[in-house]
Amino acid sequence: MNTNLLRSVLFCLLSIFAIQHAQADDNEWPFKEGNYWEVTGIKVADGAGLKYANWLAKEWRKNLEFAVSEGWLESYYVISNVHPRADEPDLYLVRIFKNMATAEENEKRQEKYMAWVKKSMEKMQDESGDRAEYRTIMSTSLLQEMHFRDK
Repeated sequence: MNTNLLRSVLFCLLSIFAIQHAQADDNEWPFKEGNYWEVTGIKVADGAGLKYANWLAKEWRKNLEFAVSEGWLESYYVISNVHPRADEPDLYLVRIFKNMATAEENEKRQEKYMAWVKKSMEKMQDESGDRAEYRTIMSTSLLQEMHFRDK
């Protein structure tokens, strides 16, 4: 009889722990936040594909390699929309980073970048305006990876 009582008490205790664990899992969000993905959709003007591809391969890539070397970006990609419809981007420019920088951190990054790039803000704005002749920014989205929690 003592053995049955001991088994019953042990069963009740284990059941309580199991129920508490299940309730804790039910109250935990099933995802962990991951990296941010900034995705910019680009429409390239007819006949300007090579010109824009060359700019991406040289200037854009050089700038993003600097950002990776500083730890500001994790990675970056150019993704082609192989069969774009008329209202869709031809390319997606992707920049991946771990977290959002504070305003103070952005100021420091801007100073460091301007010293590295050795161009005035006016010159960079002019260059951006020149690219508007052969490419259109259709949209920019900020996405965040969501990773399943291990159970």
